[in-house]
Amino acid sequence: MKGYGWALLSVLLVSAAQLSMKWGMSQLPSMTEPLPFMFAMLVLPVAAAAVLVGLAAYAFSMLSWFNALRFLPLSRAYPLLSLSYVLVWGLAVALPIFPDTFSTGKLLAIALIIAGVWLVCSRQASHLDEES
Repeated sequence: MKGYGWALLSVLLVSAAQLSMKWGMSQLPSMTEPLPFMFAMLVLPVAAAAVLVGLAAYAFSMLSWFNALRFLPLSRAYPLLSLSYVLVWGLAVALPIFPDTFSTGKLLAIALIIAGVWLVCSRQASHLDEES
């Protein structure tokens, strides 16, 4: 169970990182114009902090992932990363600060991701793996 806890923490952190960086970068000018971007990083501390918090969340997610890999086979751990798509999409649709919209097709795609992760990580799948 330790490995799944670390993997879940990694998924939560990487999802938070995506949302934080998306919001922060949407408040800043394009990076294709380096001087206005760097100036904005200084005068828009909340947006800059959101980007930096996102980067820190990525770093902690990576450390959590390293621990997950200590306890789980890669064939079990890696599909769990797909759950970040589910979280990011769900929160981006639910939170009014993001312009993402709901659609039935996207919901079906999310359901397929969840079903795939469940199939790979379920006890029955591990039992079948041991028999072959």
